[in-house]
Amino acid sequence: MDLQMIFQRYRNCRMCPLHTRRTQVVIGEGNPHSPLMIVGEGPGADEDRQGRPFVGRAGQLLNKILQAAEIPREEIYITNIVKCRPPGNRTPHDEEMDTCIQILRQQFLVIRPKIIVTLGSAPTRALIDPRARITRVRGKWVEKKGVRFMPTFHPAYLLRNPAAKREAWEDFKQIRDAYRMVLTQERGGGPARWKD
Repeated sequence: MDLQMIFQRYRNCRMCPLHTRRTQVVIGEGNPHSPLMIVGEGPGADEDRQGRPFVGRAGQLLNKILQAAEIPREEIYITNIVKCRPPGNRTPHDEEMDTCIQILRQQFLVIRPKIIVTLGSAPTRALIDPRARITRVRGKWVEKKGVRFMPTFHPAYLLRNPAAKREAWEDFKQIRDAYRMVLTQERGGGPARWKD
């Protein structure tokens, strides 16, 4: 199984009602060997048209954050918790996430990330804790099965609430440092020693 096979398997997915209004399935993009994976909520209108994640206004802000953190977008993998656009860009419903998460699990098995960044409440609830509130858990590392999760604000939220950009930047500095540590380890620099 590789990412192209996953795309071929699900490009015409009809597992949940989201398929009825989509233009195309947005599986994800980036480096299939990246130790860092970013998981957002769902495709928006621009993503639905282009078939790529995070290409609209929120994606442009994410690109700026990644650039400031010196994390090249093309070196990491970016996807969403649901692969079809929810109507009106609403937050995905639990049953939609529960259905679509099997695709994400297959992506995990191929990529095997060591760090997963959840952007917003939906992927944070789906992957970390169903009761999690993003305002309470953001910026705090959670480790599950040897993978470190960092929940932070979704860029769309930051566009609506610019004052939260400072907190998100603090989160991305931690992400940057952890990512560099993993890259150093993979290049033969010894085991990673996480700092919280």
